[in-house]
Order: sequence, then structure tokens, then C-alpha cells
Amino acid sequence: MPRVKKVLESHNNKLHVKKEDTVMVISGKDKGKKGRVIAAYPRENRVLVEGVNMIKKHQKPNQQNPQGGIIEKEAPIHVSNVMHIDPKSGKVTRVGYKVLDNGKKVRVAKRSGEIID
Repeated sequence: MPRVKKVLESHNNKLHVKKEDTVMVISGKDKGKKGRVIAAYPRENRVLVEGVNMIKKHQKPNQQNPQGGIIEKEAPIHVSNVMHIDPKSGKVTRVGYKVLDNGKKVRVAKRSGEIID
């Protein structure tokens, strides 16, 4: 196994965004785009955002697509390049954590104090 892979696996890879969150890209070629998180990959510290980081994939003919051809699909983007969108103000915000009275730990938008999940 490559050395870099071992380092990634040894870290605590807790992401500040989850599947179905609305995020904005804050750096890179798609800076400023908003989208919904389709999938999260904590081991690689990457997320798949709808309509962001589109790549062209050359698809061979198969059962589902007998013709094959070039398809466009999303590629994962590093989690440090996205920020959560505040549900109250609609602006980007950092994510904090708070323990409620009943002992449940929830994510909180730092900008407004609104509970995210």
C-alpha cells in the first residue's frame, strides 16, 4: 500500500458536510457554484457535489448503454474546497457542534446559530 494512503487512513476523517447538505465551492475552477452533496468519501476527504467538477468519461458499449460514447459526470472534490450554506441567511458558514439538553450532538451553523441536522 502506498505511504500516502496509510497516512490518510490513520487520521480521524470526520467531515463537516454530509450527504444531502447544500454547499458552495470556495476555491478551484468551479468557485462560487452551489450544489447538493451526492456522496461523501471520508477516507479520501472528498465529496461529490451535484453539477460541480464535471468530467467527460469515455464509456464503452454495455448492457445499459449499447451505443457507448462520451458521458459527463461529477468527480469528487476535496472537502476543504466546499463550505456549508447557512439555512437561515443563505450565505456560507462554518460548522460547529453542540450537545443538546437530551444529550444529542448536532451540527450548528456558526453564522446564525441555526441547527443544521
